[in-house]
Amino acid sequence: MTDASEPHPIRPNWAEWFARLIPPFDETPVPRPPQTLWAFFQWCLRGSFPVLMVASVVSVLAGTAEVVSAILLGTVIDLASESSPGTLWSDHVVLFSAIAVFLVVLRPLTFGASAMFQSVVIGPSLNVLVLSRLHRWTLGQDITFFDNDFAGRIAQKQMQTGRAVTESTVEFINTIVFALSSVIATLLLVITIDWRVGLVLGLWFAGYLFYISRFLPRIRKRAEGRAAARAVVTGQVVDTITNMRTVKLFAHAEAEDEAAIRAMDRYREQTLDYGTISTSFRFGLMVIAGLLPVLMVGLTLHFWTQGTATPGDIAATGTVALRIAQMTGWVSFALMGLYANVGEVEDGMNTLAHNHTMADAPDAVPLRNAEGLRFDNVNFIYGRDGDEDEGGGLHNLDLTIAPREKIGLVGASGAGKSTLVALLLRLYDVERGRITVGGQDVRHVTQESLRKAIGMVTQETAMFNRSARDNIRYGRPDATDEEVIAAARAARAHDFILTLEDFKGRTGYDAHLGERGVKLSGGQRQRIALARAMLKDAPILVLDEATSALDSEVEAEIQAALEDAMVGKTVIAIAHRLSTIASMDRIVVMDAGTIVEEGTHEALLARGGLYARYWNRQSGGFLVMEAEAAE
Repeated sequence: MTDASEPHPIRPNWAEWFARLIPPFDETPVPRPPQTLWAFFQWCLRGSFPVLMVASVVSVLAGTAEVVSAILLGTVIDLASESSPGTLWSDHVVLFSAIAVFLVVLRPLTFGASAMFQSVVIGPSLNVLVLSRLHRWTLGQDITFFDNDFAGRIAQKQMQTGRAVTESTVEFINTIVFALSSVIATLLLVITIDWRVGLVLGLWFAGYLFYISRFLPRIRKRAEGRAAARAVVTGQVVDTITNMRTVKLFAHAEAEDEAAIRAMDRYREQTLDYGTISTSFRFGLMVIAGLLPVLMVGLTLHFWTQGTATPGDIAATGTVALRIAQMTGWVSFALMGLYANVGEVEDGMNTLAHNHTMADAPDAVPLRNAEGLRFDNVNFIYGRDGDEDEGGGLHNLDLTIAPREKIGLVGASGAGKSTLVALLLRLYDVERGRITVGGQDVRHVTQESLRKAIGMVTQETAMFNRSARDNIRYGRPDATDEEVIAAARAARAHDFILTLEDFKGRTGYDAHLGERGVKLSGGQRQRIALARAMLKDAPILVLDEATSALDSEVEAEIQAALEDAMVGKTVIAIAHRLSTIASMDRIVVMDAGTIVEEGTHEALLARGGLYARYWNRQSGGFLVMEAEAAE
């Protein structure tokens, strides 16, 4: 995150005004991104088309100004050849003054406006607009979307696509539109000299278009392959760095290096393929470009020998022919970049433009209250076509939790405890049956309102590389500093937070915690997570092994804090350490995706069933999963 205290650079007022012509953070709701290329471009550029049209008109004026400059040069040469040296200036002072104004004032203003649209209006804001739009869409994807891909690869695709859309748009306006307007204006110029010169230019241009139409699709395809290979490199490297502690602990630096080298070698091969075809493309274009001044100037010279062209015509034709020939190299380079960017956009579109599989229903409404939970004949087996033999998931599960009731969930690994919680949070949708909160089906309430009503602390605590204050305040962004500190005190985190210091010298609540909170111990991370949940103060509290990373002394402190946090809330606590849930109102025992026992701690012990066996086989307060599995 950017430090809010960092000063912003001082820019002229005109730059600020023009920079706001395209709103970079337009939050107007947009439909899902299309999965066809040009429609996807339109989706990305939505809202900016009026400004892009103005920029195109300015580019046309700039391209036309080039040809007007050549016409004026030819006019001056003709006037010089027709006038005597003594009267040249006096006879044409007004015309020469107008030419000077055009060259010194109007032409620079036109090109300056074109550069301003490119660098101030379009480039900065459009890139951020597309990137924010893509990021907002990606945030709406279901959890499986992120589970199935590299975090670094997804981030790379967002950055790559935003940049490529912006550069494609800028190149199209400032190169293609400029070049086309120059060619059309040149065609009109040479037709006034002789229609046959115009015909030669038209035939040359047709050949030029035919040539690039054969090459550019191949360039685009190879650019797409290069972009995909580059994203794999990024994903591989980020995956390794993210898990660097595990790499070090298992001494697998060499294996990770080999995996990265393989990805980099693939990227090098794709880049080499792209470089090979681009070299051939540009060489052929240079040959075609060299033909144009030879044909146009040669033909105009021929007409001059026949008295149908003037020296000024030769100068004007030669100037624009050389300019177009030079422009051909520039345009060819721009076209390669444009098609390379189009390939990268297509590659990014294939990753990012997927439907939200966990979207809010069209009739979704905010959750009205969280008074009581009901799991009604719930079935969920992770989309395996009803094949219950593969294990996992939930099967015909019925469970009612009264308002402010506190239940403990117990069961071996794979019994379905975490699946039950994931379905409650609507990270997945039930395949049969339904889940209601306060009488409302979770599939017909907005996901945001549902999850705001549920506070959760998990065994694998999630930390952002932000300050300790920001990590706790994530539970309630509008909380005051005093409320943040109070939550930290309640979670027994305040004292150790005061001792923190990061590599930039920030201390206490301002200290950053490192990526995923790597600078904290497991117990410290869980206390930060507890403080976050306490600050959220949601009516439903889910504890998934919330004290598993704490030592016995700290756990006793946290347990007292948790008891205070649970007052007046509906609580679901998952635990393998059965002593932490013995005092719950009710304990629910799960096995193979179904509920096999439920009751108070004492009633379940007296029953002598699965829970009693778990309790008797505890070692240090934990379930001995291996013994149960062996049985």
